[in-house]
Amino acid sequence: MKSKSIKLEEQSDRDVPLENESGDDESAFSKDEIFHLLQNERRRMVLRYLRGTDGPVRMRDVAEQVAAWEHDTTVEELSSKQRQRVYIPLYQSHLSKLDEAGIIDYQQDRGIVERKPLADQFDAYLEIEPGEESTEESDDEGAEPNWDDYYIGATALCYVLVFGAVIELPFMSILSGLGLSALILFLFTMLTITRFID
Repeated sequence: MKSKSIKLEEQSDRDVPLENESGDDESAFSKDEIFHLLQNERRRMVLRYLRGTDGPVRMRDVAEQVAAWEHDTTVEELSSKQRQRVYIPLYQSHLSKLDEAGIIDYQQDRGIVERKPLADQFDAYLEIEPGEESTEESDDEGAEPNWDDYYIGATALCYVLVFGAVIELPFMSILSGLGLSALILFLFTMLTITRFID
């Protein structure tokens, strides 16, 4: 029984990703570990910010940029309250968590943060900022019709038709209730078919 439990422990140890034989910090993260670390938006923003840096940066600079992204503004326009709301959680929790995982080097006492090579494994999972999208993608988006607008327009037209029938406008007298229903159904059917053909 004892030897069986030792074998189980040895086997479970083998399931845990280990450092390379060469002594690098390059260890493979499972997708679950990656998603767990990236589940917090502020941690994702920290990694996005550090992706564009070379060498150590001040923790204060990281916190200010994250706060600016959160409030959709610039660092210069941030209030001290906005800075503080982001700075404290980064200082107390998020940066330490990334440091423990080996993704960054966080020297809390000095207020210094530096990206480590392991962070490269997370780049593919980070959301692309609107400004980072390729021009090809944005051109495609510009050419694609906004179907929400078409559906809203069709709905508004149907309300006008129904309202016109209720108050018995002259041009609506040619349609019976069944004819009006058929017209509305036809309008939305054609709109939906056109959307799926495109």
